[in-house]
Amino acid sequence: MSNPDHPITTHSNAPAGPIAPADGSRSFTARILGETFRRHGARLGTAWIAILVLGAVFAPWLANSHPILMKDANDQWSSPLLRHLTLTDVTLLVVFFSTAWTMLMRRAPVSTRLLYVVSMGVITVLMSKWPTLPATLRQYAKTDLAAGLEPWCSAPRSYMITGLLALLGLPALSYLLFRMKQSTRFARVFALAWYLVVCVLLIVLPVRPPQAIVYSQYREAKAVGEITFALHTPIPFAPMDYQRDVDNASLKAPSLTHWLGTETNGADLLSRMIHASRVALAIGLISTGIALIIGVFLGSLMGYFAGTIDMLGMRLVEIIEAIPTLFLLIIFVSFFERNLYFMMVIIGMTGWTGYCRFIRAEYLRLREQDFIQAARACGLSIWSILFRHMLPNGVGPVLVSASFGVASAILAETTLSFLGLGLVDEPSWGEMLNQALGIGGTFHWWLATFPGLAIFLTVFGYNLVGEALRDAIDPHTVRATTG
Repeated sequence: MSNPDHPITTHSNAPAGPIAPADGSRSFTARILGETFRRHGARLGTAWIAILVLGAVFAPWLANSHPILMKDANDQWSSPLLRHLTLTDVTLLVVFFSTAWTMLMRRAPVSTRLLYVVSMGVITVLMSKWPTLPATLRQYAKTDLAAGLEPWCSAPRSYMITGLLALLGLPALSYLLFRMKQSTRFARVFALAWYLVVCVLLIVLPVRPPQAIVYSQYREAKAVGEITFALHTPIPFAPMDYQRDVDNASLKAPSLTHWLGTETNGADLLSRMIHASRVALAIGLISTGIALIIGVFLGSLMGYFAGTIDMLGMRLVEIIEAIPTLFLLIIFVSFFERNLYFMMVIIGMTGWTGYCRFIRAEYLRLREQDFIQAARACGLSIWSILFRHMLPNGVGPVLVSASFGVASAILAETTLSFLGLGLVDEPSWGEMLNQALGIGGTFHWWLATFPGLAIFLTVFGYNLVGEALRDAIDPHTVRATTG
């Protein structure tokens, strides 16, 4: 059930404009996206975000000290890079290609396609995490369960368990593909084949990264002739490769060997910047997702019921808004572990108030309109009215605000890293920026220029997309464009 009184759809008889085409064949979402990406700012911002996504997904294949393929003196071929892929590397690759495959299912429901991508990621994590489950349990909880699982996490039982997990996931994926009846048969077969390929690779090549990694072993072996051939990534340096075996490796200016120079510890700056894009994207998207879920849920209840619920909800919003997010992050990071997921939760739990206000205002406007009254008269459930009929008509301003929220979350993590309170084992743009001013006041321009430029372009890109989306949704802008 759609809203006939929506401010944009009421101008369907406008003489021109992409928001309201004369044929009316395009959906509301398609028209909004079309109008958004007609603007050059949105295209530029999306292009930079796409570069970040590609860098985050394919980071091990772009910058790594492990050779992609090598041959030793005994003519034995091996792939150290594949052997050292982590769970995060594999999961990102699976989710990326699963998302690409769903592009073939254009006529399938968006919810079904999203569920397929999420299912592929969950199955990959379960299958990849099984061999390392005892070590994980010992790390976070002192329990005898880890010792009991030890025999089942070693070959060949490990292969049997991962194969069983793959068989358990097969009915769920088959059901999802059956729901994609609107899609082509080729797309459904292709999606199922991709799932089977992922399962076979995870069973044959389980993700078991070594605990201690010595990056200098390849350089030393090549120097003495133990490695006769090695195919490296475009940037042959890992983000944690501090090159202790190389003389004067620390703090080198940009050169042909290190395109953007090195850090204080001797790590390649470009390699760390590529891998740091994972932290920037993850903390921006996940923390904003948490804030969106909380804000939309509470704002929907406040706007629909109003009265006492609205009053109590607004008092809660005012209390949360009075808490400074940055100071709260500094306090918790100072007393507890510096964990990326912990930062995501803190930023998400304190950043939902703006989304809550937007949804509340939209629901207060929509709750008395005719199509909502008709839904009540038909006896629809409260959840159906709130999230199936009202939410699509009021989510526009929230999506615009979310694009700015992603940029704010990235700035918050960058600020923590710049202050020396960020992540310890993960590269971060803010931590690199902090090293620009060395001991004795020495300024290293490459450590200030390149990470600072990456931060600026990322925040600016999200802001450009948010501005274009706001102009596409704003009915006043639509009238000015079409009239």
